[in-house]
Amino acid sequence: MHEVTRLSILIPVFNEIRTLDTLLEAVISAPLPCKREIVIVDDCSQDGSREKLREFAGSHSDVKLILHEVNQGKGAAIRTAIEHMTGDWAIIQDADLEYDPRDYARLLEPAMEGIADAVFGSRFLVDRYALAMFFWHALINKSLTLLTNIITDLNLTDMETCYKLIRANTLKQLIIRSNGFDLEPELSVKLARWGARICEVPISYRGRTYAEGKKIGVRDAIAAIIAIFRYAWFDTHYCKNELASMYHSMSRARWFNRWIVNQFRKDLGDEVMILGSGIAGIAYELLDRKRIVCLEHDDDCAERLQHSLGHLLNLSVSKGGMNEAAIGEALKQHAPVDSIICFHTLEHIEDEAEKLKLVIPLLRPGGKLFVIAPHGKSMYSGLDKSLGLKRRYAAEELRELMEQAGLQVETCSKFNRLGGLGWRISGNLLHKTAVSPAQMRMFEYLMPIVPLLDMIPFHTHNTLICVGVNPNISPDHGEAE
Repeated sequence: MHEVTRLSILIPVFNEIRTLDTLLEAVISAPLPCKREIVIVDDCSQDGSREKLREFAGSHSDVKLILHEVNQGKGAAIRTAIEHMTGDWAIIQDADLEYDPRDYARLLEPAMEGIADAVFGSRFLVDRYALAMFFWHALINKSLTLLTNIITDLNLTDMETCYKLIRANTLKQLIIRSNGFDLEPELSVKLARWGARICEVPISYRGRTYAEGKKIGVRDAIAAIIAIFRYAWFDTHYCKNELASMYHSMSRARWFNRWIVNQFRKDLGDEVMILGSGIAGIAYELLDRKRIVCLEHDDDCAERLQHSLGHLLNLSVSKGGMNEAAIGEALKQHAPVDSIICFHTLEHIEDEAEKLKLVIPLLRPGGKLFVIAPHGKSMYSGLDKSLGLKRRYAAEELRELMEQAGLQVETCSKFNRLGGLGWRISGNLLHKTAVSPAQMRMFEYLMPIVPLLDMIPFHTHNTLICVGVNPNISPDHGEAE
């Protein structure tokens, strides 16, 4: 079981005086297996809601009240609430009475079992009860969900649900732009792009009528359609961690990752360590190995990798980069391996040769180190800089670095000309600072011809693969007997 210590309940309020007392009492009394924190954002209510909320917050120590002086919409209120929450999980609660807070415990179950990064409460997976909805309202909801599923390759039953329980560190990483009810498709699409594991559980639902104050309408449905396409295809900066965003785009490019690994698969041993494993991009291609050790310096990526593949007995995940402390800890935890793959790591660090020396004790005598790094010094641009790359390499430069570290270099080859052309256009000509999912999908679609294009000298290659051998060196860097 995974412990959930505090649930942040995020409540946007705008002119809900008729339901506030009942709703707040339900939120306070809802049974929970953890502590609760209630973060309420009043979005400039004019009906007495604000005064009621001030009174409520003054009498409850676990309530935070933030007041908007101008009405901005549900999405804006949730952005404000996220800035003030301190829980390790968060759930959105509308201030009407359509959703029942008694369902919180049910939504938390997949989170506590460690099988989800987000849990959606579905109104269409009926378990307790669901008041019959308006036919056209339900049809529009299901149609929007279907469109979201087609775009994101999910199989949700209720994308538009208010009840979205989300891991706090994931929610804080997402860049939320919506101000209105298009928050629901934005969150759904961006969680899918983030690679979050989304579960659905049935919830009870009592849909209110427009006479009772229901605010969502046809205009919001149109906005939702626009939001689905906008946030799936055109919103390049969808999370605050650009490196994790890039890793996720690459992790979904399975054909491309297979092509990378196939460049050196025949030389890999049965026991492999991956330095800079990201969120399982190339690890998926090595699951047939006897032992896989993933060392990832980015905490978010390491956590997501653990969630994705940590259940496999032949794979272990460690947090840390190519530094003395992390490598020392890796030496304590893991026996030396046959092969080490240094996957797009060197370009992020200083003193690469010294860092490579630290890695050698993790490699058995005669074992091989495979360094994958960006090629083409003239292609360095803001795109590289935004991803934390300090440099791109020439082949001879990378070979020299590996020899300085004490490795015997077998080969240093270039590949991926089409990627090099795309990188130059995006970074040097268009001055982009991120690789969009659409670009990665397009590259995936072109993969059947990409290897063929590599044989045509139309542009410089994007990637170097340098292979070095540990020349029978002991951990203290002296000659082995």
